[in-house]
Order: sequence, then C-alpha cells, then structure tokens
Amino acid sequence: MHKLLEQLVSQMVEKGIHYDDALREFDRRFIVAVMDKTDGNLSKAADTLGVHRNTLSRKIKELKIKTRPSGS
Repeated sequence: MHKLLEQLVSQMVEKGIHYDDALREFDRRFIVAVMDKTDGNLSKAADTLGVHRNTLSRKIKELKIKTRPSGS
C-alpha cells in the first residue's frame, strides 16, 4: 500500500497537480467509497471514517457528493 501511494504521489507531482486539488480528490473518493460500503448510512459512514456525523455531512456538501437514501 505504501509503495502504491508513493507512486501515485510522484505521478501527481510530475503532472503538476496542486496540493488542494489532490486533497479534495482523495477526500471525495474516500468518502464515496465508505458511503457505498455503508449503503449510504451517514452514521455508519461517519463511524467508519472516525468523524462526527455533522462533520461528514458538511464535507459531503462541500465536495458536492450526491448521496442516496440509506438502504436503497
């Protein structure tokens, strides 16, 4: 895992991707993956991520992530 991440970071640096853009993309993909894993359950996703539910809600809104109703 460490080596893959190192390679990805190197590629991003070579391509001139800005730090803020890299963080935003990582946050978005990580949150979407956890939301999928928890079937859209915000409370379970927040627990999995180790953040408060309100923090996750704010981040979802900030990143304009489309959510689906829990259990769908």
